[in-house]
Amino acid sequence: MASITGDLLLLNPWRSFSFLDQNGAFPWTQTKTKEHKQKHKFTLSSKTTRKGVVLALPFDLSPPPIDHDLLQDIVATEGAKVSDDGIVETFDNDDQAFDAADNGVVVVDLSHFGRIRVSGEDRIQFLHNQTTANFECLHEGQGCDTVFVTPTARTIDIAHAWIMKNAVLLVVSPVTSRSISEMLNKYIFFNDKVEIQDITKQTCFFVLVGPKSNQIMEELMLGDLVGQPYGTHQHFSVNGMPITVGVGNVISEKGFSLLMSPAAAGSVWKTILSQGAIPMGSNAWEKLRIFQGRPAPQKELTNEYNVLEAGLWNSISLNKGCYKGQETIARLITYDGVKQRLWAIRLSAPAEVGSLITIDGKKVGKLTSCTSGRKENGYFGLGYIKRQTVSEGDTVIVGDAVPGTVVEVPFLAGQRSPTRSSSS
Repeated sequence: MASITGDLLLLNPWRSFSFLDQNGAFPWTQTKTKEHKQKHKFTLSSKTTRKGVVLALPFDLSPPPIDHDLLQDIVATEGAKVSDDGIVETFDNDDQAFDAADNGVVVVDLSHFGRIRVSGEDRIQFLHNQTTANFECLHEGQGCDTVFVTPTARTIDIAHAWIMKNAVLLVVSPVTSRSISEMLNKYIFFNDKVEIQDITKQTCFFVLVGPKSNQIMEELMLGDLVGQPYGTHQHFSVNGMPITVGVGNVISEKGFSLLMSPAAAGSVWKTILSQGAIPMGSNAWEKLRIFQGRPAPQKELTNEYNVLEAGLWNSISLNKGCYKGQETIARLITYDGVKQRLWAIRLSAPAEVGSLITIDGKKVGKLTSCTSGRKENGYFGLGYIKRQTVSEGDTVIVGDAVPGTVVEVPFLAGQRSPTRSSSS
């Protein structure tokens, strides 16, 4: 099984210190109170030297022998409907969960998303050359989004990256995980000190979305992460098992992400629910993705569209020199060559993905995603539309006769075009 030994630098969320004994071994860690332990069902602990220097402990995210369906057994008691490949599709609460993402907090099991561990002495330079973000300006405990592109800057997937002590963790879409691992291995040359490991089956991955996410973090004594930059992450222990908590998630710079062993997943899930989070299945998650405007592989991220048309400016560095797709990106910017952009469209009726988008009978774009609206009220989609043909609030026709209104959405509206003077 894959190991990420040495990556888990345990921090001290409860400020309850324990010290090395005379033999250099760690004694039992104190916890806050017995009552607090009972309330939260698990403890977060840390190890610190007398000088207050935090040490890396040899935790391994490969789980001990355990029923691998433990989490599924737990969610089944909450009315979850699970697909044949183990993905929770719905808790029969899609409207409630969707509302909670706006007004409360939801927890989503994204363990089916891919998790790729990139290790070795050359890992930073390797990822720096293979993706669009500037990895050389990042330090341990930081993170970013980066885009995998073709040599002509066509989009493959967005990866959420955490810079750990001995590795970089990449979270990618479930439909690209295998192909990205194969692609990365293909570009490792003979003298490169880089190793690629798929640790998806050795880990679980949850996300918290919604304005009350901060409140849950405070209740779990993880308030130090609240207000930290996107991608900031820290390592903790849950009943002696490692868990990494990061700021943001794969559709928003707000909220949080949690990576853990399957052995810890059940306790973590139940504790988050006990703090008021609403569980969300993959069906509602897909609707939320579209309403947020986050492009997805095989839909908005395909060989038809380049990374600038997808509007993924927050993931692109213009200063780091040569990398895959860099020449095309530079040329598109220099010569203002971006011909279309991704928009959200509020629809009056359902429309088939792939339908043409027209204005006055003229083709201006194509619909790439579509979902029902809140409580089945209207429909909502994403699509590429030619630049300078529409502005926010304009009306378009999707397919033969479905009127739609062009609107901004949070993920795309939050993308900031970088400048060449930027360090990122």
